[in-house]
Amino acid sequence: MGKLIDEFRKGWHGMAPPSLALSLAFAVACLLVATLARWGLAHVRPDVYFTPYFPAVFFATAFGGLRIGIITALVGGVLGVTLNFGDAFADRARFALLTLYWGVSALTIWGVEHYRTMLTEQRRISKRLIEEEDYRKLLVDELQHRLKNKLSTVHAVLHQVLQDQPQIWARIDPRLRSLAATDDLISRIDKAGCDIRDLLISELGPYGHVRFTLNGDRLFLAPKLAVTLSLMFHELATNAGKYGAFSAPRGLLQVSWTVSGDRLTVTWDETEGPSIEKVSEPGFGTKLLKSALSAFDGKAEVSYLKTGLHCIMQCRIPQNG
Repeated sequence: MGKLIDEFRKGWHGMAPPSLALSLAFAVACLLVATLARWGLAHVRPDVYFTPYFPAVFFATAFGGLRIGIITALVGGVLGVTLNFGDAFADRARFALLTLYWGVSALTIWGVEHYRTMLTEQRRISKRLIEEEDYRKLLVDELQHRLKNKLSTVHAVLHQVLQDQPQIWARIDPRLRSLAATDDLISRIDKAGCDIRDLLISELGPYGHVRFTLNGDRLFLAPKLAVTLSLMFHELATNAGKYGAFSAPRGLLQVSWTVSGDRLTVTWDETEGPSIEKVSEPGFGTKLLKSALSAFDGKAEVSYLKTGLHCIMQCRIPQNG
């Protein structure tokens, strides 16, 4: 009995085609219910011959498919002509209604079968997307693992080579740690999100906590926005380490953020860094900064002031996702 119920459930939801026997049994049940409904209506309107069979055709087609729908429509038509309740008898008008009944039933069967085909195709595509998503996650996890191992190897090799050159190592070490921290952070926040302050500390910490100040209230970021801001903060921090505030002994960074309604504004201010005399052609990093927040109805404006780089990031805060 449990197996039969499970087969019926899968067939009704379109997960698997039901057996022919079960489909025929369901069609017979639909015809029986329709005939009982017709008998009940006959006490009020004896000339209702085919109307109760339309739902039977619909449900039988939805469950059993095209063949079962056609059989149900044909049998319903025969019952409508041959079964008489009360003093009614078959005449030309009834045969005219039979033709109309079969025409409407044909349209019903076509519509339901078309919907079943679309549903089957949708389920097939959905299953394929789920399989591809699982494969993508497996591949990303493996790549992250390999990248982490490679960064650790590069870090160890450079540390061994530069043991006698501490000044050079002091400049390289924070950048390598920042890269590793960013990779770990993205893998974590891509699933659960994080607080913006924790995000900034993770990105900027390798450059020294005395080199930056953070101003703003606690704000939890959903995963997609957290990953996007993480990439942007990493790009800005990397540039600060190469050309900006973190590349100068007295350079400082101040990051502040405010929330107004569902809008987030983040201000990145560098001071006491090298003077910017010439701005190079926009590269990938600049394009990333200008386009990354478009998915959140936002933008980033970068200005090169005498005091250092100034960037304002604005975006919508998604409620979830």
